[in-house]
Amino acid sequence: MDYRNRLSEIIEEKREKLIQVSDQIWSFAETGFEEFKSSELLCQTLEEEGFSVKKGVGNIETAFLGSFGSGKPIIGFLGEFDALSGLSQAAGIPQFEPEKIGGNGHGCGHNLLGTGSLASALALRYYMEENKIEGTVRYYGCPGEEIGGGKTFMVREGLFDDVDFALCWHPGTRNNVMSMASLACYEVYFKFKGKSAHAAGSPHLGRSALDAVELMNVGVNYLREHIIPEARVHYAVTNTGGFSPNVVQADAEVLYFVRAPRVSQAEEVYQRVCNIAKGAALMTGTELEIDFASALSNVIPNTTLEKIMYDNFVALGVPIHDEDELQFARAIRESLSEADKKFEVQMNKELAGKDLSDVIDSFIPANGSMTGSTDVGDVSWVVPTVQCMTVCEALGTPFHTWQFVATGTTSIAHKGMLHAGKVMAATAVEVLNRPEVIEKAKAELVELRNGEEYVSPLPAEVKKYKVRILQNT
Repeated sequence: MDYRNRLSEIIEEKREKLIQVSDQIWSFAETGFEEFKSSELLCQTLEEEGFSVKKGVGNIETAFLGSFGSGKPIIGFLGEFDALSGLSQAAGIPQFEPEKIGGNGHGCGHNLLGTGSLASALALRYYMEENKIEGTVRYYGCPGEEIGGGKTFMVREGLFDDVDFALCWHPGTRNNVMSMASLACYEVYFKFKGKSAHAAGSPHLGRSALDAVELMNVGVNYLREHIIPEARVHYAVTNTGGFSPNVVQADAEVLYFVRAPRVSQAEEVYQRVCNIAKGAALMTGTELEIDFASALSNVIPNTTLEKIMYDNFVALGVPIHDEDELQFARAIRESLSEADKKFEVQMNKELAGKDLSDVIDSFIPANGSMTGSTDVGDVSWVVPTVQCMTVCEALGTPFHTWQFVATGTTSIAHKGMLHAGKVMAATAVEVLNRPEVIEKAKAELVELRNGEEYVSPLPAEVKKYKVRILQNT
């Protein structure tokens, strides 16, 4: 039997179990580094399937490793399972209907991502056992991709040092191999400490931390014109200092993301942002604390592995959708803006007039850079890494939206998740059958690093990600 068919059979045999895991993680909707139920469910499932599990790796409570087999090569599957705050939405409802106002939701589909990677790890585990193939299958339970960058901490702890190649995927609106870079990103809190006073009776005795935050934000807005166009700087005020206008705010805080194509470029922009923050503190007579929370490196694509993944994707085809699924996708699209609907067609003309993609995008190696960031980047600096995307959402659906959450437990999402598992597992088997590919992929990574060795973007003093309880905003 063709290896792709056998891998697909294994995943289909596990279909109901995998769907149940994904839907449970969707219902837990736990944000970064607080994914205790999700992590435990994945660990339990791995143990049921014969994997040995090590919990709490990388100094992170919700990070874990599941391993099966022994020796080389070592194949790593990357799993994510964190949700986003403020995106609560009822399942399978194509209208905005939060389950809980202000609650969490899987607006990026990480319930699917973690389970799809689990599907591929299980398929490879049984296939290797059946065919007496030597090697180790390793599932990486990676917390906090959305904020905090769990993989960055795990890479720094050396958890990927012995891996030969890694595979990942992402739920999306199209079928493709993700051959593109990403932006490096710094995540930093700027905390201002002032002095409270009666805002009417004695304002001259107060020193407003909120004023400092506002002045900093204004200064950074002026900075935007004078940094490289590929860079991105954005912020959220995480503590305004209170609800009382008649009190001069003594404490205020703002969280910044600083992104750029390379870590060195992000560092340069970050230093300029720090100088603006220091100026804001000087202008307001407040004290400044800079709290570096986390950082992510840029993704290094690996064409050697991507070509193999693309060929297997083509051989496996794409998920096929029935009329009910097309109707649901159509209803979701009715809630989107015209700009959202047109975006996908601009990327691929074959998608015109469709509600769900039924084609595989052409493979274009190193096809530019996405403007977002991911901690997969840090893995890709030390291990040849390959990623794909499968259709789990209606065309045009923006990530981090209620529409993405609403579709996350539908058969559309389940089909895409299981198909991603098949594509990744098939890619892994072909690489195992062609050992020279691993060496070629490693050589390509060395070449693309262009003489640079991986240096963690995390300052040495940042030992672990600190989960913040956000104050009033």
